[in-house]
Amino acid sequence: MRILIVDDSPMVRRFYRASMEGDDLVFEEAANGLEALEKSLRRPFDLLLVDINMPLMDGFCFMREVRQREELCHTPAIIISTEAEQQDVEGAFQAGANFYLTKPMRPEVLRVYARLLAKEEDHVGQ
Repeated sequence: MRILIVDDSPMVRRFYRASMEGDDLVFEEAANGLEALEKSLRRPFDLLLVDINMPLMDGFCFMREVRQREELCHTPAIIISTEAEQQDVEGAFQAGANFYLTKPMRPEVLRVYARLLAKEEDHVGQ
């Protein structure tokens, strides 16, 4: 499974990697939504882990771009943010997120939701 971690903090990206390391996982990273979109268009991912607040292109804008593109629109995505207001959660789902987690979170929570979303995607179209 190929996972794209989109967050402007290198420390957060390392934390997600360490939380989910496994034999069947391959990670790539992007520091903002624009870089993430470019990488996704080159070769789509199996799962997106996306922050909201980033320079150049925030997570909401990135998700809207992903959902508008036929080759990317079915990619499962989890928005993970320090923003915990109801409007942030609603904005994430309106932008196209499949799930929303609030930082800080326990690594096992991230692993569970990532695996569930990836498995769900495996069954789409079968």
